Amino acid sequence: MLSSYRRLFSRPGTLAFTCYGLIGRLSFSMLGVSLLTAIVQRRHSYALAGAVSAAGMVGVAVGLPLLGRLVDRYGQRRVSIPAALFSAVPRTALPLLLHGGAPTWTLFAAATTASVAPNLGGMSRARWAHLYGTDPALLHRANALEQALDELCYLAGPVLGVLLCTTFFPEAGLLAISVLATTGALLFAAQRRTEPPIAPLPQDGPRAPLRARGLPALVAVFFSTGLVFGSLEITTVAWTGTHDHRGASGLLLGLLAAGSGVSGLLFGLRPERPDPVRRLLLSLAAMTALLLLPLTAATCDAGLGTLAVALFVTGTGTAPTMVSGMTLVQRVLPAGALNEGMALVVCGIVTGISAGSALGGLLAQHAPGAGGYALPVAAAALALLTALTGTRRPRIVGSGDTAAS
Repeated sequence: MLSSYRRLFSRPGTLAFTCYGLIGRLSFSMLGVSLLTAIVQRRHSYALAGAVSAAGMVGVAVGLPLLGRLVDRYGQRRVSIPAALFSAVPRTALPLLLHGGAPTWTLFAAATTASVAPNLGGMSRARWAHLYGTDPALLHRANALEQALDELCYLAGPVLGVLLCTTFFPEAGLLAISVLATTGALLFAAQRRTEPPIAPLPQDGPRAPLRARGLPALVAVFFSTGLVFGSLEITTVAWTGTHDHRGASGLLLGLLAAGSGVSGLLFGLRPERPDPVRRLLLSLAAMTALLLLPLTAATCDAGLGTLAVALFVTGTGTAPTMVSGMTLVQRVLPAGALNEGMALVVCGIVTGISAGSALGGLLAQHAPGAGGYALPVAAAALALLTALTGTRRPRIVGSGDTAAS
């Protein structure tokens, strides 16, 4: 496996931008638990913590597509450096405001503006598409690696955030996030050897990403996939609380991410299918079927160990879906709109996670029990139905392919 992935780093600068991007992305996975811990300890309010987190999601939804469009027009380096420095100010101010007892509205303002930050995951995938766009097998493997790195972040980030907040002081995690996010973004932007050139938009094609045939449906698919992630997480936390296993929630979610990371790496070794739509549909179908496992385990009250195994196996279905979807996004978008399109997809995922957490929380509050695991199953089925109806004939223009399918 290592030798297969080593080929990705044969180009100069690929290892550097991957490592620096990973530093910045780790900070994003630390944010949720660090913000919750700091606000609850300083302001003693879960409601306030949730509201401030939601304000941050608003900043993501507004800022990522805007920055993505600017990156497509002016290049990664010219946009990422000022954006990273701009977001560093409110990101550093947020823990200081919390510690100093500043008015509540300042927390909302800082969280919203701090979220207008470079999309390192999307820009990494844009670099891989630039480097290996004419080699579908290597591009497929690069997308699988990116997904595995995402899962690594979601495994390590919350643990690191909790460790910092509980070992030092409540705002320590937020301060570390500011350092990691800014440093990672600036070092990533400095890797000019692998930066994609500015590509003009095609004169005979769509000039806005959402007008690209197939992309609106893909954004909807990723929104539904985000619903799966958000509802699965909150349902698992609620289940452990109901069954007196509250301390095991982190382990269960870690097993879910581990299953996804392992399957992502293995999926990257599989031969590239010539039909990316079919691969996405098969991945969504597999994910929907696998999500029945935790529902069955919880309904039958099979116990913590069985649920843990079910979640690990369920996680193996998420990475192929994400890899297949991201590869298809790269195929339907021209190079001149790739960063903005990737940002729209990320917004779909983030919005879906927020909505899934809210819906899962309501279900856990008013109908506690195993039924909460039915929500991610329904969300996955919705993603599959959306893909079936909306991605039948996307216009393939990226990754070195100009034919319409």
